[in-house]
Amino acid sequence: MRKPKLLIVDDDKMLNHNMSWLLSRKGYEVSSANDGESALQMVENQDFDVVILDQKMPGMDGVTTLRELKKKRPNLEVIILTGASSVDSAVKGFEFGAYDYTTKPMQMDVLEEKVMQAFERKLLLE
Repeated sequence: MRKPKLLIVDDDKMLNHNMSWLLSRKGYEVSSANDGESALQMVENQDFDVVILDQKMPGMDGVTTLRELKKKRPNLEVIILTGASSVDSAVKGFEFGAYDYTTKPMQMDVLEEKVMQAFERKLLLE
């Protein structure tokens, strides 16, 4: 099975870079954006399988970005990351179609497992 094409959206440039680098080294094709607006533009021009999306960003937050991403690409799977666990945010994320929700910091092997599960779900739904 091919590996999913990923988009990482996080305003923390160091975290974004590190996740991108680590996942690229594991064979994933990874692109990154630092905010929701940029992510939406990228999704219009490229096909991604899974988006790893920060919940708290300046400007457009993660839930708003999720909602807009799903309007453009309903089959896109999204994993929301947050620095602070919040039940309300998790519920909102799931209401708008998030595949999963996890807190930072996360172990890369756990994140990779969630990415592969989200990708398998995307393939089943296509």
